Amino acid sequence: MTSARILIVEDEANIRRFVGIALQDEGFQVFEADNIKRALIHAASRQPDLVIVDLGLPDGDGKQLISELRGWMTVPILVLSARDREEEKVAALDAGADDYLVKPFGVPELLARIRAQLRRHVQSGTAAVTSKVTFGMIEVDLATHEVRREGQSVHLTPIEYRLLCALVRGQGRVMTHRQLLLEVWGLDYIDRAHYLRVHMAHLRQKLEADAAQPQHFITELQVGYRLVGL
Repeated sequence: MTSARILIVEDEANIRRFVGIALQDEGFQVFEADNIKRALIHAASRQPDLVIVDLGLPDGDGKQLISELRGWMTVPILVLSARDREEEKVAALDAGADDYLVKPFGVPELLARIRAQLRRHVQSGTAAVTSKVTFGMIEVDLATHEVRREGQSVHLTPIEYRLLCALVRGQGRVMTHRQLLLEVWGLDYIDRAHYLRVHMAHLRQKLEADAAQPQHFITELQVGYRLVGL
């Protein structure tokens, strides 16, 4: 466990260095990123066993990063933030974080929480998955947001891409209309099933060999959709 790979995502260099040294002293392999873009690159290439995330990053909120990582990683995510309001903690945990530690913090507590998360992860038998997902002739790189069909780049709108990612995260399970509307559009849109039908049709047109007879984006009548072939 002490040789586990840990990615630290923190824009304050002093804190990043301090945490990195403390982890290296315990035998962990440490990688560092100071923004969301670099964090996604490191997460895809380094395949860390645990990620530490600050919420105040220069190119976006850390919760955004957590949500993106949760699209293709199952490793523990520990938030390390000065934000101590309950709403922030709940939002980060809802986004996919496993634990939340408020700054300032003690190194012994940080190390104890890291060890606890790594133990749970090993015991659960889960592991990081690759950022690249393939089904049929389609390849999706969840780290770079690239989508290819038969080797050719396919342009998806932001909504189409979020819908695709939601179905990928479902891993072949049926995703209800409500689940997809909530995940892609938000709470205010859960009664607008026609949004879902329109964008699902667009996905099929762009990614299926025959949109009229889809092989991957399957309709579960009056329930929702699922992605097959993963």
